[in-house]
Amino acid sequence: MPIVDLEFDLNETERAVRDTAHRFAAEVMRPAGIELDKLSAQEVIAKDSILWDMHKQYSDLGLRETDPDLTPIEQARISCLISEELGWGDSGLAISFGAGSMAGGMAATSENAELMARFPQGTSGCWAITEPNHGSDMIDFEDKIVAPGSGVKRSDCVARADGNEYVLSGQKSAWVSNGTFATQAALYTAVETADGTKGGGVFLVDLKSDGVSRGKPLEKIGQRALNQGEIYFDNVRVPADNLLYGPDLYQFAIDMTLTGANTGMALTFTGLARAAFEEALSYVQTRVQGGVPIIQHQNVKSKIFQMYRKVEAARCLARKVAMSNAAGNGNLGPAIAAKVTATQTAFEVASDALQIFGGNGISREYPIEKMMRDARISMIEDGCNDVLGLVCADKLIEE
Repeated sequence: MPIVDLEFDLNETERAVRDTAHRFAAEVMRPAGIELDKLSAQEVIAKDSILWDMHKQYSDLGLRETDPDLTPIEQARISCLISEELGWGDSGLAISFGAGSMAGGMAATSENAELMARFPQGTSGCWAITEPNHGSDMIDFEDKIVAPGSGVKRSDCVARADGNEYVLSGQKSAWVSNGTFATQAALYTAVETADGTKGGGVFLVDLKSDGVSRGKPLEKIGQRALNQGEIYFDNVRVPADNLLYGPDLYQFAIDMTLTGANTGMALTFTGLARAAFEEALSYVQTRVQGGVPIIQHQNVKSKIFQMYRKVEAARCLARKVAMSNAAGNGNLGPAIAAKVTATQTAFEVASDALQIFGGNGISREYPIEKMMRDARISMIEDGCNDVLGLVCADKLIEE
């Protein structure tokens, strides 16, 4: 049973897109996500896996394409609807779809025709930023959360200028989404430019290049439809033009990327929270205990209300931040607040839903235990919520 429809101001096109995305999420993504969840990480990416059909169907549906005749706000309204529905269907697949288009999307924003030709829009990309010894501290530019003099910022992956090329050496960690099958990467790494400047840089990298190798796909408790794994660079050469952002613009690039990523996470996990709530709302009206449907028990009724208000609050914040971004007011602080709120809400609502389902909730015959596992991971990925909160607090103080 769906939540009461508060979408009173959607136009005909927005409703049509939302309904299309929901059908795809309900009829294709949800069943596929459940099937993939039962496989090993290696089986998920096997040649005969349904994962590839999921990516093809998503691509064929055209949901990631934008209408150039729409304003940025109109495009963002549609994007919000799509992201929430994809998260409702399966958060792991939703994130895989999003990560897959990152390198191609960055090439498109560069307005460099040659880069756009070599890195076309698609679903075979990845965002390579985390490293074996670096996770959320990658966004701590002012070293406020690390021990003084610890040297924690020494990178596990480095790009050094060599003539009109850069040479990549090192590795990215097992947390790279789509890492073991992606053909192109948006690589965030330490860099030493031709003039000797050191810092961070963002590259587009063809992962079919000589010297690129992969680790094993990561086994995880949740989001098992989302492939993740290590990428190794052994003196991989890339053209100097593949450097999109050098040290002078790296913090800007990180802030811009995380603002978009955290906003996307907020929308996606609002969808998961909504899915868990809807499962619980339907269940309490049919499950009988004590001679009556359990919705008639006050403790259950109270829990249903608390779940509902959390979902709607997360949805409102996520969409408000997305609209602000589209209006040109993108800011990492609000995006972090939206991500932390939505992911925490998704976990709390899924956990409450499992409690309502009781013994059935821990059974794999019902989707709730999977939703709770998927939601738990969200509080760590794209920045651990605890660290993100510290970053956001610092930004509030600065303002």
